[in-house]
Amino acid sequence: MHLVAILPGAKSEPHDHVGYETWIYVLAGTVLTRWATKLEHEVISEAREFLFVPAGVPHEAVSLRATEAACAVVARNHRAEQDQVAPYVVEQWAKGIRTSLRLARNRSK
Repeated sequence: MHLVAILPGAKSEPHDHVGYETWIYVLAGTVLTRWATKLEHEVISEAREFLFVPAGVPHEAVSLRATEAACAVVARNHRAEQDQVAPYVVEQWAKGIRTSLRLARNRSK
């Protein structure tokens, strides 16, 4: 368990947690969390609210306040949690879809 702070207007890079879940309790500020394959879903969390991130779900966090950092207590169910964070590039997903479509078109010719 540890404390996390996101500076005003700052955001995390998209990433996922390989093999473990994350529970977040927001202490201060307002955080926009985007998640899913294309980060197409989002939720806003404020002080005194919980957020759960399942294992392996791509996500990013954005501090929405211009003058106040977002602070949260973060708990994870893996003792080597920082070793299990994987960067996630949304474009990788889109590139895979384009490749699949191209292969499908080539097969139909």
